[in-house]
Amino acid sequence: MAAHLHILGICGTFMGGIAAIAKAAGYRVTGCDANVYPPMSDQLRALGIQLTEGFDADQLALKPDVWVVGNVVTRGNPLMEAILDSGERYVSGPHWFADHVLMGKHVLAVSGTHGKTTTTAMLTWILERAGLAPGFLIGGVPADFPVSARLTAKPYFVIEADEYDTAFFDKRAKFIHYRPRTAILNNIEFDHADIFDDLESIERQFHHFVRTVPKSGKVVANGADESVKRVLAMGCWTPVDAFGVAAGWQAGEPDAAGNFEVALAGKPLGRVRWSLLGAHNRMNALAALAAAHHVGVEPAAGIEALASFGGVRRRMEIRGEARGVTVYDDFAHHPTAIRTTLEGLRQRAGNARILAVLEPRSNTMKRGVMKDALPPSLAQADRIYVYTSGLGWDARSLFALLGERARCEEDLGTLVGAIVAEARAGDHILVMSNGGFGGIHSKLLDRLSARV
Repeated sequence: MAAHLHILGICGTFMGGIAAIAKAAGYRVTGCDANVYPPMSDQLRALGIQLTEGFDADQLALKPDVWVVGNVVTRGNPLMEAILDSGERYVSGPHWFADHVLMGKHVLAVSGTHGKTTTTAMLTWILERAGLAPGFLIGGVPADFPVSARLTAKPYFVIEADEYDTAFFDKRAKFIHYRPRTAILNNIEFDHADIFDDLESIERQFHHFVRTVPKSGKVVANGADESVKRVLAMGCWTPVDAFGVAAGWQAGEPDAAGNFEVALAGKPLGRVRWSLLGAHNRMNALAALAAAHHVGVEPAAGIEALASFGGVRRRMEIRGEARGVTVYDDFAHHPTAIRTTLEGLRQRAGNARILAVLEPRSNTMKRGVMKDALPPSLAQADRIYVYTSGLGWDARSLFALLGERARCEEDLGTLVGAIVAEARAGDHILVMSNGGFGGIHSKLLDRLSARV
């Protein structure tokens, strides 16, 4: 009889991916979450996974072989308290996944403050097009695959390696568990202020990550990132391939369409022809090409694969057009990500107006950490709209520095009305949030369509 896993926090992207892969591996899987909601709930139920809404202690009656605990679960959670009191066996999601799925695989782990999801999807697509059929766990919805997580019999597994903490009982970063043979260090900045006190504490976690890569493996590192340099200087026992510098993998200047040349130590390798924009995506591409090369994919094949890369949902995703106004959705929730996203859109939009709509929703943003970096990060926007509901700091005073370009609203309906009143044909509305933002994208499109 198959072992039974009950997953706490199953509707998160990562834990939902674990559930799907465990089911494919032959386990009996059930799970619960505070909010059982689509699209993850639909995906899991389609796999035959029974879901329970809430964390009631009566779920103990399910008697699974092991409780797999996501980092959304805290002390005081009724089910978790019952598990602890009864002495039941429990384990974190990353720990279980490493022991039961990743063991024996050549793991390619993609880490970094920004670009993890896109780079993981790029790398997975390159390996797929090269015929390597990798397993993968991506923290988003890739356009090139029908699922965010997949298990195959092949030796390669690509995983988005998050520095966020593992569980309430294991405060190490998730990526410590993955034991990669190929590790990407894309960039490092301060984030997750609810977990980390400062940049130094984040760099220490990345150092621990580097310590897990064998000397027969490869570290693919952003050679232009000062924090990455400091991490490697703490100690590295693995060969390093650098990107973003002349001595390593390097991207040339893009043309108007965003296409660019790739070189390795000054030797031309080919030209990436694609629809993605921004310097950050060129760096993501270099990281993916270098990591794929470590497992035998020739650069020319990787460059060709990138030409058909479809991207990831919620990364400059066009949600629709109404009355000549284009509405985009982007996950940007950190000043650096906001800046690079806007720079990429400016490249596409030219002289057209950009209306930036921001929900500072992450724990770091709600606390006001790095808030002073927000106004300059929005420099490429012609108009700025900030949703201020739930913030622990005075957004109006901060954005008053931008004068009439910026408007702050606490009511979503008022915010939508103000944007629709301002928008005109040819404008680009860029919505940035790491959440659903109250369905603002469809609200904007509906109101624009109804406008006379």
